[in-house]
Amino acid sequence: MIPETYQLDETDRRILLALDNDPRVPIMMLAQQLGLARGTVQTRLERLAHSGALRPNTARIRPAALGRGVSAVVSAELDQARLDESIEALRQIPEVLECVAPAGDTDLLIRVAAKDPDDLYRVSEVIRLCPGITRTSTSMILRDVIPYRTTAMLKHDTATK
Repeated sequence: MIPETYQLDETDRRILLALDNDPRVPIMMLAQQLGLARGTVQTRLERLAHSGALRPNTARIRPAALGRGVSAVVSAELDQARLDESIEALRQIPEVLECVAPAGDTDLLIRVAAKDPDDLYRVSEVIRLCPGITRTSTSMILRDVIPYRTTAMLKHDTATK
């Protein structure tokens, strides 16, 4: 969890914008592009990682490349006393890409990937049968119209300072 007092400064923003353009750029090249010392870039990235501001470094692969081209969001209602048990069971389902706890009537929103509609039905049933889950509703995603992004916020915050 990122501390509420954590504030990105202009140097952090410049580094993050450059990484958003090319996340695999070596630190030395990044430092040269930005006119910063390699140690400065390294220290800033380590600080961002330790603060929780950066997502963990992973090579993110699209589920379709793994034969799971159908995406969906499953909303789940659950027995609140069994929240931890439900989340642990969801962690064991390989098709669960992420799970968030929103405010409102839905207890959990679960993004999943499946091979086809029949497989999506199977995945939805596995979720529905998890301990503590009392009801689910599945909405298939037809396409991503705005993929996950942060560049616009970084640029906006830089422009307003």
